[in-house]
Amino acid sequence: MDKTNLFSIGNIAKLFSLSVGSLRHYENLGILNPEYIDEKTGYRYYSTNQFECLNTIRYLRLLDMPLEQIGDFLNNRDISKMQEMLHQQKEYVVEKQKELRNIEKKINNRLNQIEDALSSQLDKIKIQNISSKRIAYLQQDNCNRLNLENLEQAIRQIEKNQKYTAVFLGKVGIGIAKENLLKQKFDNYDMVFIILENEDEYIGKTEILQEEKCVVLRFCGCHDNSKKQYEKMFKYIKENNLKIKGFSREIALIDYGITNDVNKFVTEIQIPVEDK
Repeated sequence: MDKTNLFSIGNIAKLFSLSVGSLRHYENLGILNPEYIDEKTGYRYYSTNQFECLNTIRYLRLLDMPLEQIGDFLNNRDISKMQEMLHQQKEYVVEKQKELRNIEKKINNRLNQIEDALSSQLDKIKIQNISSKRIAYLQQDNCNRLNLENLEQAIRQIEKNQKYTAVFLGKVGIGIAKENLLKQKFDNYDMVFIILENEDEYIGKTEILQEEKCVVLRFCGCHDNSKKQYEKMFKYIKENNLKIKGFSREIALIDYGITNDVNKFVTEIQIPVEDK
């Protein structure tokens, strides 16, 4: 066969800024077959008649169009088909942009949280007005503080059936019910909850915690070290003539999720209070 007007697979790859592997993949999928294959050498050649097809493939790939859809279009080329594909891809891109914006917000929120935790004044009890927040929680009776397996099971249960893969790094909290705080039962937790950010699309029952006054303490350590912190906070509440009005919110701001250095761990405990 006269190869004068044919281009080798290597030349086509360079001409269209593609890899030889991509061209072979297109061939395997039946999207673009070589014009000629040398039976002796197995070398593949393409003609100028295939340039437009290659341009279409490159254009649609730049739009992140799946190869299966591209192949379907090339086998059934039609204006309405192209319009339909572009509309579908536009919807996909808009949804992807939304996801990426949410991811950016989560990254910013996490960076702010880490910076706030690093600048913490540790072992100092203070009273703060905590802004309102939306939570999803799973009640658990007698959840031992050392039983991390129970904690993980609770988190997985909360995340179950969500539309998107849940990423709640630094947003998982545990709490002790009001009645157990009053009885000074600080050994076990009664609930696991997730603090939902504005961009979180959570499927399931949620609760709004209104802005409220809390006794707050941050300390170096994790949940295993919190019993003594509760004892100090309970004493402070009693000495300052305050009354506990809700369950505690205990959140590890810095833990094994971001460092192996236990000396840099920071955990915060909030206990809602009111004047007697």
